[in-house]
Amino acid sequence: MSDVAEAPQKRPIDKQALLKKYIAERDKRLRADGNSQYLQLKGQLAHYAEDPYTPFVERAPVTDHVTFAFIGGGFAGLVTGARLVEAGIKDVRIVEKGGDFGGTWYWNRYPGAQCDTASMVYMPLLEETGHAPSEKYAHAPEILEQCQRIGRQFGLYDKALLHTEVTDVSWDEAASRWVIATNRGDRFTASFIGLGTGPLHVPKLPGIPGIEDFRGHSFHTSRWDYDYTGGDPKGAPLTKLADKRVAIIGTGATAVQCVPHLAAAAKALYVFQRTPSSVDVRANAPIDREWFEGVATPGWQQRWLENFTANQAGGTAEEDLVKDGWTDLSRRIRSRIGHLPLEQRNLANMLAAYEDADFEKMEEIRARVDEIIGDAETAQRLKAWYRQLCKRPCFHDEYLQAFNRPNVSLVDTDGKGVERITETGVVAGGREYEVDCIIYASGFEVGTEYKRRAGFDLTGRDGFKLSEAWAQGMRTKHGVHVHGFPNAFFVQPTQGANLISNVPHNLTEAGRTIAMIIRHALDAGAKEVEVTKDAQDAWVELLLHAPARLMGSPDCTPGYYNNEGQPQHEIARYNVGYPAGPQAYFKYLEDWRSSGAFEGLEFR
Repeated sequence: MSDVAEAPQKRPIDKQALLKKYIAERDKRLRADGNSQYLQLKGQLAHYAEDPYTPFVERAPVTDHVTFAFIGGGFAGLVTGARLVEAGIKDVRIVEKGGDFGGTWYWNRYPGAQCDTASMVYMPLLEETGHAPSEKYAHAPEILEQCQRIGRQFGLYDKALLHTEVTDVSWDEAASRWVIATNRGDRFTASFIGLGTGPLHVPKLPGIPGIEDFRGHSFHTSRWDYDYTGGDPKGAPLTKLADKRVAIIGTGATAVQCVPHLAAAAKALYVFQRTPSSVDVRANAPIDREWFEGVATPGWQQRWLENFTANQAGGTAEEDLVKDGWTDLSRRIRSRIGHLPLEQRNLANMLAAYEDADFEKMEEIRARVDEIIGDAETAQRLKAWYRQLCKRPCFHDEYLQAFNRPNVSLVDTDGKGVERITETGVVAGGREYEVDCIIYASGFEVGTEYKRRAGFDLTGRDGFKLSEAWAQGMRTKHGVHVHGFPNAFFVQPTQGANLISNVPHNLTEAGRTIAMIIRHALDAGAKEVEVTKDAQDAWVELLLHAPARLMGSPDCTPGYYNNEGQPQHEIARYNVGYPAGPQAYFKYLEDWRSSGAFEGLEFR
């Protein structure tokens, strides 16, 4: 008899029963109001959007001219500004509504905030700034410091306008320049503009009746009130909550990170859940400095970026440098497809292989809940019944464990959400939970129109509005250039690589491309650069042949990945990427810009 114990056999997955469960859980959560269920932070709710981190400083209005102005001080603005400076264009201005650079990472300072994609590929310009990430998944203070480091190294603070919101951007035909107006009386001009007003900067609140009636303390996670809770963004304990009853509404990626800290500090913590997150292993660890110095040879971060994309987004890579939850699912899918006989590798069989890999992964994630949670009923309610890419995947090693604490209560609403807020607490399932503080972990606006999130409507040639140009769907070349809007560049993933698992890779490639285009225009003495209508139309036509996004399965539970479960408008079919995938797109873009011809653009 062998001394080696046989591995336990996995039970076969009943696919039909599982899909039936997925659909039943989805149907509980479908709402006719979709994105309208959330509230804008204005009027009586405007105080939820105030900046608690940096004092507002009065200044005189600015009325000068710059070569390049970028709207948004997050990763998009920083990497584009840095590439422009590298190209010898130092007359760069960033306009940012926050009190410093950072974008999402300026606002997100809640306890435990950290990146969900590995630091080595997530944090931009590491090689250029010489920064070595301290851990596999850097915490928010380190990411914010990297943003500030980029700003200092490339001189981007010199002309920056902080705590400033753009209210109007219009093309001056006669002068071939843009006129930018702000809420602080500024009215300056720029030869070229970049727009990086991404989806993760406008906080939203759930439309719960009575939200304005609560007489205790309340705040949004992106405006964390450390004066009330105690502690700080670097992880100091939230000592002021020791005698407080706290409610947190929302169980997405933000709550997964901050709940363990609240659980360790509060007298009582009530976690109100409409839909559980899938929570896989994070396995965060410090990065060994000696190991890093051996890895960080010239060109290291670009190699890591390309390797992650090749592993995670359907590319081909023999080695996985990052080895995280994102690449794990992709490895499983590729393995299953690779085991199909060549003659059986048709679309239907490959989709079935994808589905098998996803079912297997999600069964493991649900089994992990049972392994960790002591109470069987709580464990059942914390299980995610949907495909892994239906919602933003989460990775954490302390979130589930928090529900084993005696002071932590999961208030599962079975998909219905909180019923109402009273003067003294939160009502769910017909019961009122009296609390001293309500924390809204309800995220940012994602599915709303660009004009609403940006705060202005771009006015291009002949008074043509961006809202008009995109009324029937987004139309660009590379997701960067829009016909009718000369000298304007959009920095975001859609209609380019559309790599959602690591958005900074999209931004760094766009920034590099924009700097090369502007350098070429200035060297050629061109005052304007614009994509032709024919080139834009051809690009959009190419995109429409892209396969459907795997995260858009009809059995997905509602969330911002699928328009809150509502039927997608016709214009949503334009929210796609390069048909051959992100890896192929980045290679195509490199060849396109390196040729120096910039095919499809006109310089005049």
